This record gives sequence, C-alpha cells and structure tokens, in this order.
Amino acid sequence: MAWFQELIELPAKSRGFHLITRDISAKLPQLSGVQVGLLHLFIQHTSASLSINENADADVPLDLESSFNAIAPESFPYRHTCEGPDDMPAHVKASLLGASLTIPIREGRLALGTWQGIYLCEHRNHGGRRRVVATICGE
Repeated sequence: MAWFQELIELPAKSRGFHLITRDISAKLPQLSGVQVGLLHLFIQHTSASLSINENADADVPLDLESSFNAIAPESFPYRHTCEGPDDMPAHVKASLLGASLTIPIREGRLALGTWQGIYLCEHRNHGGRRRVVATICGE
C-alpha cells in the first residue's frame, strides 16, 4: 500500500461555498495510479471548512450560504469579537461542517456520486489563501 501527501494552497475566495473538485484533482496527479484507496482532505483553518454537496445547480451554494448565515448570524451576541464581526460566526460554521473529508478512490478517480462536488466553504469576508493537506492511501 502506498502513501502520498501534498499541501495544496487554494487562492483567496470570497465568502461563500466554492466548488474545488477540479482544483483538488488537478493538484493530485497521483490519483490516476491508485486503483483502490482513500483521499483524506484536511483544511488547516478554523474559519473555513470542507463539504461535499450538489455540484450541478448554481443555486445550491447560494442557498447553503444563506442557510448558514441564518444559523450563525453576525448579529448574535458573541463574546469572541476581537477579530471582527465575521470571525466567530465563521468558527461556528466551520465547527458544524468540519475540517476534513475522506473520499474513496476507484480506478484512478475520486468515487464521488454523479451530482457531488467538493466545496471550500469560506466563512470570512476576507479569509485569504487556504491550505488543505491531501493524503492518499491506496494501491
């Protein structure tokens, strides 16, 4: 069984849900050599997260953003406010969605469903570049 690890740096994105499936696959040419395995993705930030969701309708990321803003609004009386009004809601959203994903690899490709894509969920207004550790295990 072979292991491979890569640190992927994603460019700064605006607040919202951004499909990154192609970005991730493009930065991992080693996927093509894995017949059976797993890809583990871990985002090294506490105000952004990763998610798998529908990739076919452009309204989905907009509705996700609206929903999460309703769940964790900036107007809530947070105690942690020293990094700006969007920071603590970003931590709440990141905690709800999580910092990692594990995706099966089958015949050299990510075994995502027909309508599934990997999202970078940027919860800050100006979050900056995001780093994702990608670890492949397989044969």
